[in-house]
Amino acid sequence: MATKAFQRTYTQLQSITKATVSLKASGVSNDELATVDGKLAQVVKTKGDNVTLQVFSGTEGIPTDSEVTFLGTPPTLKVSDELAGRFFNAYGKPIDGGPEIEGEEREVGGPSVNPFRRRQPSEIIPTGIAGIDLNNTLVSGQKIPFFADPDQPYNQVMADVAMRADVDKIILGGMGLSNDDYLFFRHEFESAGALDKIVCFINTTENPPVERLLIPDMALAAAEYFAVDKNEKVLVLLTDMTLYADALSIVSNRMDQIPSKDSMPGSLYSDLAKIYEKAVQLPEGGSITIIAVTTLNDGDITHAIPDNTGYITEGQLFLRADSDSGKVIVDPFRSLSRLKQLVQGKKTREDHSQVMNAGVRLYADAQNAKTKLENGFDLSDYDLRCLDYAKEYATRLLSIDVNINTEEMLDTAWEIFGKHFSTAETGIKQQFIDKYWKA
Repeated sequence: MATKAFQRTYTQLQSITKATVSLKASGVSNDELATVDGKLAQVVKTKGDNVTLQVFSGTEGIPTDSEVTFLGTPPTLKVSDELAGRFFNAYGKPIDGGPEIEGEEREVGGPSVNPFRRRQPSEIIPTGIAGIDLNNTLVSGQKIPFFADPDQPYNQVMADVAMRADVDKIILGGMGLSNDDYLFFRHEFESAGALDKIVCFINTTENPPVERLLIPDMALAAAEYFAVDKNEKVLVLLTDMTLYADALSIVSNRMDQIPSKDSMPGSLYSDLAKIYEKAVQLPEGGSITIIAVTTLNDGDITHAIPDNTGYITEGQLFLRADSDSGKVIVDPFRSLSRLKQLVQGKKTREDHSQVMNAGVRLYADAQNAKTKLENGFDLSDYDLRCLDYAKEYATRLLSIDVNINTEEMLDTAWEIFGKHFSTAETGIKQQFIDKYWKA
C-alpha cells in the first residue's frame, strides 16, 4: 500500500461483479469516493477491513490487480451563483460546453434539515395546471410525486410546471433520460428565456445506469445552496425515480444482497426517504419543494417503488388518459395533496375548497352515470347532465394543457356548474352561490 496526500492505494481485488468490486482496506468510510483502474467508484459497504465499491461505469475490463485509490472524501459539488443556467452530468461536471464552476466545495448526500429549523409550509406554488392548483394545491416545502405510465407525457408536464411555477430557482435531476428528452428540456428552458433560474443534472440512457444514484444528491446539494444560503424558493424536479430505484437494485443484486419485494433492495424505503426528506420550508423564507416522477408498470401502484414512495411523500399526482375528452388529465380521484388545506382559502380565494369539493363530487356522479350506461340502465336527466359536465370539466380544468391562474380556474368552474346544474345540485354554501354563481 502507498500513501499520498490522504489518498490510499491498494492493488489486490478479492472479487468483481458487473457493478462492484471488493477488497481488504483500512480506514475507509461509507460513501467515500475511489478510483478503480482509473474508473470512479464509491464505497457502498464496509465490514471490518472488507470494503465493497460500486463502479459507476461498470467493471468490464477491470483486472484483479487493478490499482484502487481511495480519495478520502464523499462526492462533492462546487456551489455558487454560477450554477444557474448550466447543465451538468452526475459528477457535477459541465456538459454544456461552458467553463468549470468556481465555488465552495460541498459534500452531497448529507443529512436533511434539522426539524428545529423547519417551519410549517404556508406558501402556495402555482403551476397553471388546474388539476393541480384547483384540486391538489401544492405548497412550498412539500414533497410529492407524479405517478404515470411510461407512455404519458410526464416530462412535458414537468417542463410546464418548471416554466409556470413562481419560484426563484428550478433544479432538474434527470435520470435515464433519452437524448430526445434531454434536448427537449434544454430547448424548452432556452426558448422560454428561463435559463438564468434553472440548474440541470443529467444522466442519459447512454450513461451508465449506476451514475443515476448521484443525480438526486447533486440536485439537492445545489437546491440547499440556493434555499439555505440564499433564502430562495427552490423547486426540485426529479425524473424518473423508478429508474433511480432500478439502479439501486442493480448494485444491491450484484452485492448478493437478498432482494425484498419486486427485486428491490431492503433499503429502498430509507434510500427514497433520504431524498424526499430534503424538502423543507425554512424560517428565513427559503424552501425546497420536490416534485418527482415515478413511472408505473401497467398502472401498478402496489409495486415496491410507488408503494414506498406513497408512505414518504405528502400525496401524489396521477396522470391518466381520459377517454371522454381525449386529453391527459390529473385524475381527481387518485390524486391527493395532503397539505392543500394549509393554503386553500387562506392564500387563495374564499370559495376554493367549496368549488373543489363540488367539482369532484359532480365528476364522481358522472362516473356513476357512465357505469349505469355501460350496464344498460336508463339514465335520468341528471345523469345526462353529469356526463356532459364531466367532458367539459375534464377538457377545461383537469387537462394538463390548461394554463390559467387559480382565480380563472374558480371562475371557469362556476361557469361550468351554471351551465349544467341548479344551485342546489352543487351543494355549495349559499353565501358563495350569492357571490359567485354564473347562471
